[in-house]
Amino acid sequence: MNSAEGKPAGQTSVSPSPLILTMNGGSSSVKFAVFTALGSLERVLSGKIDRIGLPQSRYSATHADTGQNDVEEVSVPDHHSAVKLLIDRLDRSVGMTRVQAIGHRLVHGGEHFYRPEIVTTELIEALKKIVAFAPNHLPSEIELIEAFRRIDPSRHQVACFDTAFHHDLPRVSRILPIPRRYEKLGVRRYGFHGLSYSFLMEKLEEIGGIEEAKGRVILAHLGAGSSLAAVRDGRAIDTTMAFTPAAGVVMGTRSGDIDPGLVDFLAQTEGMSPSQFFRMTSHESGLLGVSETTSDFRDLLAREESDVRAGEAVDLFCYRVRLAIGAFAAALEGLDTLIFSGGIGENSAEARHRICEGLRHLGVQVDRDRNQSHAKLISPDGLPVRVRVIPTDEEAMIAKAVSHFMNIGDSVISH
Repeated sequence: MNSAEGKPAGQTSVSPSPLILTMNGGSSSVKFAVFTALGSLERVLSGKIDRIGLPQSRYSATHADTGQNDVEEVSVPDHHSAVKLLIDRLDRSVGMTRVQAIGHRLVHGGEHFYRPEIVTTELIEALKKIVAFAPNHLPSEIELIEAFRRIDPSRHQVACFDTAFHHDLPRVSRILPIPRRYEKLGVRRYGFHGLSYSFLMEKLEEIGGIEEAKGRVILAHLGAGSSLAAVRDGRAIDTTMAFTPAAGVVMGTRSGDIDPGLVDFLAQTEGMSPSQFFRMTSHESGLLGVSETTSDFRDLLAREESDVRAGEAVDLFCYRVRLAIGAFAAALEGLDTLIFSGGIGENSAEARHRICEGLRHLGVQVDRDRNQSHAKLISPDGLPVRVRVIPTDEEAMIAKAVSHFMNIGDSVISH
């Protein structure tokens, strides 16, 4: 039996359909998904390679048709090894020769990249010049792209930028209140989670109709990395993250917005360098820093009765998100729809309850039973503000962008 095609050797059959591979890379992990390239872009496989460069790396994948889970410990010392491993596993499960194009999520596109782009040597060189915009993300994402190019230079790759959704923010929402000369260096508020927000807005139009999607909408992507966006007439008008994903509300290990005077204070009292300060506020702060135990919101909820630090971390997270919703309601001059998404937003009924409990003055209420059951609509019927829970799917947006950009639907790319 040929595992890639599912047909006995020698049996004639229609050539298997082409596929799109999506990549969402981090410094120590890679999420991936495989979609059919024709028609409705159905998910075939999704998975993750964890602990890249660390002991006990792990490969896991779930087959969409059967629900089968493949999990194994592997040796993955770097991103090049991760790509080689992934190609080998995909060749066994779906047939790597069927993968016609690869789409990559890139956290930052700077000023110039805000549409899907074919990966070229020139694009890679341009991205390397803006690594300082997202030093925690871009290096590993570029490394993944280059690893695929080295292994198979003929396979098309497409870069999809997470900042694109916010590219046309109103001028007042883009400006950072520092000397204007830094604008020439590309210093402005960019915003992130754009692929997630694009998916949520498409889904909102599908669920609630175009009128609701064109209304005053606040999107709350809450997880290890959290941000919110205000959308009116289908366009972003503000967002909580700024020049980097470090800004905004409290997150798993990121502080979010913080007094810049701390840089000088800690330099004088602790001898802390700017890079050490950035590492502290990006990797040692947020829920982890306040609780001193974990960045996992589920664990904090479980411990809050016995550990005051855990309770304070939970309260601070919900409070800061509630403040952001209130601010965006002011920017929108009202609110029609509030959408929760992301790991916390989709799965924590308690977080949604605590966030919304202080927003009744905006017309926001949550029905207890609907919220506990994670219903798609968790607000009571008949209220002016609809509160929805919509699972996000960044990988689907990458696949869609690749399919559209490469015109795969009409003419399959050939090598």
